[in-house]
Amino acid sequence: MTALSAPLAPNQAMDLLTRTRTRTDALAAPLTPEDTMLQSMEDASPAKWHLAHTTWFFEEFILKPRVPGYTSPDDRFAFLFNSYYTQAGPRHARDKRGLVSRPGGEAVRSYRAHVEDSLSDLLNARRDDSDDIAGLVELGCHHEMQHQELLVTDLLHGLSFNPLMPTYKDPAPLPVTAEVPLTFTRHDGGLVEIGHDGPGFAYDCEGPRHKTYLTPYEIADRPVTNRDWIAFMEDGGYDDVRHWLMEGHAVSQREGWSHPLYWWSQDNEWWTFTLRGPQPVALDAPVVHVSYYEADAFARWAGGRLPTEAEHEVAFRDTALRGNLMGEADAIGALRPLPGPGIWGDVWEWTASDFAAYPGFRPPEGALGEYNGKFMVNQRVLRGGSCATPREQMRATYRTFFYPHQRWQMLGLRLARDVS
Repeated sequence: MTALSAPLAPNQAMDLLTRTRTRTDALAAPLTPEDTMLQSMEDASPAKWHLAHTTWFFEEFILKPRVPGYTSPDDRFAFLFNSYYTQAGPRHARDKRGLVSRPGGEAVRSYRAHVEDSLSDLLNARRDDSDDIAGLVELGCHHEMQHQELLVTDLLHGLSFNPLMPTYKDPAPLPVTAEVPLTFTRHDGGLVEIGHDGPGFAYDCEGPRHKTYLTPYEIADRPVTNRDWIAFMEDGGYDDVRHWLMEGHAVSQREGWSHPLYWWSQDNEWWTFTLRGPQPVALDAPVVHVSYYEADAFARWAGGRLPTEAEHEVAFRDTALRGNLMGEADAIGALRPLPGPGIWGDVWEWTASDFAAYPGFRPPEGALGEYNGKFMVNQRVLRGGSCATPREQMRATYRTFFYPHQRWQMLGLRLARDVS
């Protein structure tokens, strides 16, 4: 399995399963049947597919191998709802998920209920392998939390193409705020340890814990804001090749980027499309939906750089895990970045680090070993969580990763700089 820590007890795993699946149902509750079919690009998946795929994960890796005689409601679901686990068998084309109108929503809900009942029976069976099962259930819950985040960000991308600009969550104005000055905190660096080695869940790619050397550095006390970004735009930052990586500038020019994803100018004011519908850009909220290429260009323009993931982890690992995260205030949360100097939540922060294996990393055997290791190429690490990241999933060592051109996730940045 891909978790690094001791598993939960069976009753704890059952509680986590209930909380996780209930939150997924709450996220899906506002959607029409038509909403659940949206697939706006290959990188995104329909909400109905997320609901079914997370259920398939439990079925494929726990129920089928652990329950003698287990019967799926439909054996064809294994083909429809596998994602990228090649060792688990063939799968439907990723870019065609939005064309699977059947099974319908009711059949998927029935599938979810069937698997949940089977998992409950398994966790209550007092088997010799109960601890192993509980650990797998814990992994499946964290997998589903990742898909909760994808569900809402994929949905946002799909809804953004609708000229009616529909809302997923009720609109609500942001409070009027004052600009927060950009300040930096110095860190001495030296030989440090990073990576997970304590209690609690972590993915395999978060370890092994290891030593690395950091030169003295400073890291900003708040993320880059929309106000900061507008200054970059107004100074011609998108067109000034001095700030851009060659590949990044080529992508920016090809895609016609001149502002973050979902922005437009109306009556001399910047607006953005959000899960709450169209909203004026909140000047003092963290900028969101920018690529690594844009983040790197902004950092150069601002006279700084992006932090490495080790710098980010060392700077903030002792900071309490509170912030604008999904589930922090209620089951769903704000689902948009909020003004303030937060560390955790709001936006994932691009780092200068490649998503690569830590020294000594070995992926687990079998299909579950495909969870992270096979993606360790051409992607960048982000840290800190976002407003769409479930609170129960967040930890200082958590590494997420995306390709440098991608923008549809809740992606932002925080500045760092060298100490001369």
